[in-house]
Amino acid sequence: TLKERLYELVPEKQEEIKRVKKEHGAKSLGNVTVDMAYGGMRGIKGLIWEGSVLDPDEGIRFRGYTINECRELLPKADGGEEPLPEGLFWLLATGEIPSKEQVRVLSAELAARSAIPSFVEDLIDRCPNTLHPMSQFSLAVTALQHDSNFAKAYQTGVNKNEYWLYLYEDAMDLISKLPNVAGRIYRNVYKDGKVPPIEPDQDYSYNFAKILGYADNKDLVELLRLYLTIHSDHEGLYEYLYAKDWTLNSLANQEVVRWILKMRDTVGESPSDETIKEYVWNTLKSGKVIPGYGHAVLRKTDPRYTAQREFALKHLPNDHLFKLVSQLYNIVPDVLLEHGKTKNPWPNVDAHSGILLQYYGLVEQNYYTVLFGVSRSLGVL
Repeated sequence: TLKERLYELVPEKQEEIKRVKKEHGAKSLGNVTVDMAYGGMRGIKGLIWEGSVLDPDEGIRFRGYTINECRELLPKADGGEEPLPEGLFWLLATGEIPSKEQVRVLSAELAARSAIPSFVEDLIDRCPNTLHPMSQFSLAVTALQHDSNFAKAYQTGVNKNEYWLYLYEDAMDLISKLPNVAGRIYRNVYKDGKVPPIEPDQDYSYNFAKILGYADNKDLVELLRLYLTIHSDHEGLYEYLYAKDWTLNSLANQEVVRWILKMRDTVGESPSDETIKEYVWNTLKSGKVIPGYGHAVLRKTDPRYTAQREFALKHLPNDHLFKLVSQLYNIVPDVLLEHGKTKNPWPNVDAHSGILLQYYGLVEQNYYTVLFGVSRSLGVL
């Protein structure tokens, strides 16, 4: 099991940290500039984070593995082609690619821990439908602290070297319960309020899709597996220093959808390249940006965008919104280069994800923040 493997790895890691601090603790990691401070601490090396690293040329790597390697090497559901996010969580926690059996056991453990306390159900159910889904999500997560193993152990004065055992239990409990929390919010705000039960022998993404009401659509289940995997982590600094990361990343996703839908309504479903180019220029000349393009670090097309594009080419090649996204992919970078004010003219992950969700009927854009929160919890925890 994951816990058994961590029992073996944690002492090694504790010794490694002691050694590194002893041998290198006084060394500088670099200078801090005024621009870095004004830029929200961007570029400052301020946290040891082993889960992922963002390379300007290669994009995100999870424990050293590229997006393509993760899609290829991580275990998949029977009959599925996209990686199971449980496997990615194992990789983030251990640095190792798990076996299919290890992931199967982990899926079962997550399902077994998934029930949420009745008072948390009541809390969610009492929220007005007008309260933003992410606000409801945050309320519920905070309320789950009531059953924190770490909080109880800390009160008893547990040895610091054993903190990780209780943090592990809390992390597993929270990850397990998030589909139930997020699904209940979705059913209350957008559907009939009835929450179907999680199936103990199914994987995390399938059960999340079932609660949302989409388990019968195997392609959407596959999309969720991909979505939760590629959005799981994005270096550590933002995770710990900016709660806004949970919201802003998915707001970018929403902005892309809204901009493309507005463009479609203006130029039609099958515009010429020249018409789209003119629309893009008009957007820039009005003082606005092209949402979904550019990245603070990346200097090439985001591999997470490419992974979603490959998914779309296979599952929805004739969808008119996907065709518009494809046209933009061929047009926008050249326009931005000519415009001259963008360091990176290539699309990022947000340029694609919303269109995929729209295609499968998950059109409630205010809910995208919650989807993002569920996926990013894997990296944070």
